[in-house]
Amino acid sequence: MAEMDDVEITDVNDDGMPYEMDKGPIKNQDLTSVNEIVGEILSQYGWYMLVMTVLVYVLIQYLSKRRSSQSQHSSPQQTPQDAALVARKQEAMEAARRKMQEELDAKAAIYREKQKEQEEEKRRQKIEIWESMQQGKSYKGAAKAPRATEEASSSTVLKPKTDRKPLRSSDYSPLSGQGGGTCAWRPGRRGPSSGG
Repeated sequence: MAEMDDVEITDVNDDGMPYEMDKGPIKNQDLTSVNEIVGEILSQYGWYMLVMTVLVYVLIQYLSKRRSSQSQHSSPQQTPQDAALVARKQEAMEAARRKMQEELDAKAAIYREKQKEQEEEKRRQKIEIWESMQQGKSYKGAAKAPRATEEASSSTVLKPKTDRKPLRSSDYSPLSGQGGGTCAWRPGRRGPSSGG
């Protein structure tokens, strides 16, 4: 086998000249300047940046919770059990509505009947008045008779009016204090109060 000689390989430029290599450590000037700039910014504004980062994080968490709660309210995922419960509630509400409508219809029918009866009564009274006028009688007496029976059937009792005398006699004058009998008003004593 052949022995290998120590061979030195050198890079050459396009001109054929070898590259000059520094024997020191290799440094990238761009990265060191960026590192210095970042260090300066962090030393001056580090606490502000930390607080802002925490606030942004809390805000994002709050908004995500709010969005998820709104999406649950707007389109809730119902289980079959919930759907059956909702259906039962709707049926119960419909039954209650039907019952209320039937009651309202019954009350309306009763009201219409009463209206018809009142109209019939008025018509009958008008006929009676007309007949009494044709016979030459006063229609007021005929009109008062049915009302008298209605008033008698009612439970209210009217009190008779009592004849009241005027409270003041003609010779009494409250300003002069005369003619009032034994009762007279006198103003209180004016002046400093006696007290201690």
